[in-house]
Amino acid sequence: MSALHTIETGPGLVFDVLVDGPEGGPFVLLLHGFAESFHTWRGQIAALAAAGFRAVAPSQRGYAPGARPPTDQPANYTFDLLMDDAMKIAAACGARGRFHLAGHDWGGSIAWGIADRHPERLASLTVLSRPHPNAFNRALALPDGEQAQRSRHHRAFLAPDAGAKVLADDARWLRERHAAAGVPAAATARHLTVIGNPAAMEGALAWYRARGAIRSPLGPIRVPTLYIWGDADDTVGRVAAEGTQEFVAAPYRFAVLPGGGHFVGEQMPAQVNELLLAHIRANSK
Repeated sequence: MSALHTIETGPGLVFDVLVDGPEGGPFVLLLHGFAESFHTWRGQIAALAAAGFRAVAPSQRGYAPGARPPTDQPANYTFDLLMDDAMKIAAACGARGRFHLAGHDWGGSIAWGIADRHPERLASLTVLSRPHPNAFNRALALPDGEQAQRSRHHRAFLAPDAGAKVLADDARWLRERHAAAGVPAAATARHLTVIGNPAAMEGALAWYRARGAIRSPLGPIRVPTLYIWGDADDTVGRVAAEGTQEFVAAPYRFAVLPGGGHFVGEQMPAQVNELLLAHIRANSK
């Protein structure tokens, strides 16, 4: 069973971290997205630990109460800082040399960025529900507006009252969003223990406000990559998902989960675990 640790990476940056698996096992860092929390990886942490891997899932900047610099200052939540947090957390938790990295949604964006900037540090990359930024940008710019319509919530999250709307009526928006995507109610309840209060929600939304609705282009990814996409994901269309392969210059697998929504790790944990473990094992030699 995963244990909750706290680690400090710098002044005012104390992160809550879920950890499981043998200390000497190959290191796997798992980065969560929105609107969830580090609990999104509970099923994967257990599977990785049982297979002999050291699995670490941090509650990231803005989500962890001890790592929540002022949310009204976007400079505290830039993409570079989020990537730096992940690398420092990995080091503080024992990652030495190359390690395995997985990310979902916003955590997937960070994972793509780390793979672009620090390919020599990664043994493998796994991304759930978040295309390569170049493929995403290209789909967003298409004249049919299909991906732009799917991504309209990104701009909505920039509004000053976005946090209040998400949490209104006992977090009705979030609960309905999760239920529609197949997230179990118990999982949603766990996430709300982290982000179900105004301070944490503002910390989570600060990621959007620091970056706006634009994603910076990255170079080709030179790390063995697994990209998992559910074909019922209402936020990522097929054009962006299928286009990701053009921006990976390394062994690449595109795994489509029929009927999978945006939160496939919790909706379909067995399928995701099988794919994740096979990919990590293949790149642990």
